Amino acid sequence: MPALNRVQLIGYLGKDPESKFTPTGKKVCHFSIGVTQRWKTAGEMKEYTDWFNIEAWGRLGEVAQQYLKKGSLIFVEGRLKTDRVGEGENTKYYTKVVALTMQFLDRKPADEPVMSVEEDAAGYEA
Repeated sequence: MPALNRVQLIGYLGKDPESKFTPTGKKVCHFSIGVTQRWKTAGEMKEYTDWFNIEAWGRLGEVAQQYLKKGSLIFVEGRLKTDRVGEGENTKYYTKVVALTMQFLDRKPADEPVMSVEEDAAGYEA
């Protein structure tokens, strides 16, 4: 049976990216983005922001660490992954987005192109 696990988000970074190395020596970069929804109710503007944890591996993580900062506007495409921490009644679940593609959407001078980066799907650890 076919399956699909894909998510696309456009949002602003909530803080600067943080990178670390796994015990096997692979580089992984973590950051979060906020996606704000706005609507009008009874003439009053309201908004709500959802926060998503993003994980970028390998070269994609290196590029994120180098170019992104708090407040950067980006497009991220990836897959959802849920981690389980603890056992029994103390089990907690954390869902994140493993980035496969990123595009930087911040406005740049006309002579600078918009940067787009893609990562091979096999570049992350399960």
